Amino acid sequence: MKAGEDKPDADNARWLADFAEHLATQPARTRDAYVRDVTQLARMTHGTSICALTRNEVSRTLARLHGEGLSGVSLRRKLSAWRAFYRFARERDSSLREDPCAGLRAPKATRRLPSALSPDEAARLVTIESDEPLGMRDRALFELAYSSGLRLAELASLDVDGLDRAGAEVRVLGKGSKERVVPVGAAALQALDAWLAARATLAPRDERALFVGRRGRRLTPRAIQKRLAEWAVKQGLLQHVHPHMLRHSFASHVLQSSGDLRAVQEMLGHASIASTQVYTHLDFQALAKVYDAAHPRAKRKTRR
Repeated sequence: MKAGEDKPDADNARWLADFAEHLATQPARTRDAYVRDVTQLARMTHGTSICALTRNEVSRTLARLHGEGLSGVSLRRKLSAWRAFYRFARERDSSLREDPCAGLRAPKATRRLPSALSPDEAARLVTIESDEPLGMRDRALFELAYSSGLRLAELASLDVDGLDRAGAEVRVLGKGSKERVVPVGAAALQALDAWLAARATLAPRDERALFVGRRGRRLTPRAIQKRLAEWAVKQGLLQHVHPHMLRHSFASHVLQSSGDLRAVQEMLGHASIASTQVYTHLDFQALAKVYDAAHPRAKRKTRR
């Protein structure tokens, strides 16, 4: 079948049917999404055979969808489907030399900003008053997560010998098996001391895990998530709290206080500073004050 032999609607229907058949071996969800996205392109450029579209026409369609509020993620998915269709069409019909998607890029997706607790909310969450071993464990767990910005997997995999009580530090194994040492605050150390005393009543001697469950074995990531969510409700927080939110809160609050992006990057274990920069949106004024006070060329003139 050659492009343009029939009226546009009939021509498009045939191409779409052939494309769907070509995708028969793909998962149903992928196939349906690709066909749906290519069908949308055909409908939005009504009056033109889909294989006769120019790069400008496809680009205008992409811009129109963006203007209608479609996210960068969705636009990239559509562009991926369109590219797949035109690869298929050019393989099927040698007369189709132009790829109207060549060089097109979807707008970057807006990066989702991390959710963080306020300092007051974080303090309320971790201030658990309990004489029960598991309550002491939970306070130590949450205090450490907030004090040192640890990932959920790092908390769950932490061993007793990873804690340096004298040096007020904790040694963790992060992503890519990269080890880093992170400072531990006074409140977290105090909570950990109470927990270590209680831990001895639960954990057998051969258990290396710092945080253990009722049966004395290493606490799982899922159990940590569950306990944190339960305590957030008990402590009167109105939002769902997950372990990564404590990591976000740690980064945001330290950055607001110090303005030291590189230090926060190192403590979080981010390979790239770009991953840490997402936290700078929370307090630009605080960062500006740090800059004004520290940089010799940034001194502002006194207003009269």
